[in-house]
Amino acid sequence: MKKNDALKLTQAVDEIYAAKGKSVVHLDLKVNKPAPAAIAELIVGPTGNLRAPAFTVGRTLIVGFNEDAYKKILKT
Repeated sequence: MKKNDALKLTQAVDEIYAAKGKSVVHLDLKVNKPAPAAIAELIVGPTGNLRAPAFTVGRTLIVGFNEDAYKKILKT
């Protein structure tokens, strides 16, 4: 998914969890909506496409892999 389409996807969610390495960034878009460039920096990789893995759960977008974050978000 290209950058512009990925940013459109964020308009349909209330939260974003973006894992990079061992850290996870949580954005609550109901409280604070950063500029599109800041969101793109978290969710778009160096190829200009949405980073993988990426999926939605309800109105939450999860990008990248972090096992602890998955357990918390998916409550497994």
